[in-house]
Amino acid sequence: MKTRWKWAIGVIASLALALTVLGIWKRDALARLSAVNSLFSEETIIANFSHMDSAFRSRTLPRGTSGQTPLPMGQPTTLPDAAVDWIAARDVTALVILKAGKVVFDDYYLGTGPDDLRINWSVSKSYLSALLGVLLDEGAVGSIDDPVIRYAPTLTGTAYDRASIKDVLQMSSGVTFDEDYLAFFSDINRMGRVLALGGSMDRFAADQMDSFAAPGTTWKYVSIDTHVIGMVIRGATGRDIPDLLTEKIIAPMGPQADPYYVTDGYGVAFVLGGLSTTTRDNARFGQMIANGGRWNGQQIVPADWIDLSTVPSARTAPGATGYGYQWWVPVGAQTGQFMARGIYGQYIYIDRINDVVIAVHAADRAFRDAGVDQQNEAMFRLIAESID
Repeated sequence: MKTRWKWAIGVIASLALALTVLGIWKRDALARLSAVNSLFSEETIIANFSHMDSAFRSRTLPRGTSGQTPLPMGQPTTLPDAAVDWIAARDVTALVILKAGKVVFDDYYLGTGPDDLRINWSVSKSYLSALLGVLLDEGAVGSIDDPVIRYAPTLTGTAYDRASIKDVLQMSSGVTFDEDYLAFFSDINRMGRVLALGGSMDRFAADQMDSFAAPGTTWKYVSIDTHVIGMVIRGATGRDIPDLLTEKIIAPMGPQADPYYVTDGYGVAFVLGGLSTTTRDNARFGQMIANGGRWNGQQIVPADWIDLSTVPSARTAPGATGYGYQWWVPVGAQTGQFMARGIYGQYIYIDRINDVVIAVHAADRAFRDAGVDQQNEAMFRLIAESID
């Protein structure tokens, strides 16, 4: 009888412990889901963008032991008068400008500061493009013409079954995916809830079964394509993206602060938009790219990859902003003028002709309004051309 009582007490204790753990998990999951649902609210968006690691799982990318590579200071510049109004209208939170590799403007707004690690959103995609260029040069990935399923076999039989790496680099996979950030039930927002609740981004990608066009024939911006690039890199190397990006890009740059990735419940980095950095470190990255991949006396990213990935090679609509390999090319740009771009006003604008790099973080809730992208591009051109 005593043995049975001990057994029963043990079972009850185990169930109580399991329910407690489940309750904690549910509470944490619901808190993250609540954070997602209020992430872009007017009252909290600025603070949220500086503290994404408070709302999501995250993974730090340590800078290594080489220390920070200082950004040299240049002659301070005065912004064009129109830029002052633009900063206010676009809810810019940070603006760092380099001329000839030297800081000529560095300012912060709306309660943010130089040490804030701000979410980059889709500017993160351009970091991943640089990493892929390194791995192609090293031979870890054979060719961008390889099918994605060679390195990510779990995508066999999905909408990515016939897509090449080049197709997903150019956002030309043909996968049906709703990128409407303002629609609660869109694919991009469903993906955000999967992330918040600790689900698997790999499984979410493998659930994409529908296509609207054959791969390589039509351009349509779908962020899940960038996650597939991450799957390709992980499959080719057997390593995760935070380790690789740290080793190949972050540590050699000697950044100001350790960046971090938002991750899913399995520790997989949210490579399509989850990298948080300081604005100065985005400027560092932009200057390294502007230098043809060289920084601090080291060739970090192959120069030929930068040249190849930053020209408008995708099949975008005539007269629209161009697209390369996870980089944007403004309308009317000359070779050497291109940018990384993220929702809510994140940018790294690179002008190799005028030797200017502009890094912007923002919390622009009107970023989807008609003409905003064009206004931003025009402002970057104005600033770049105004600095002596």
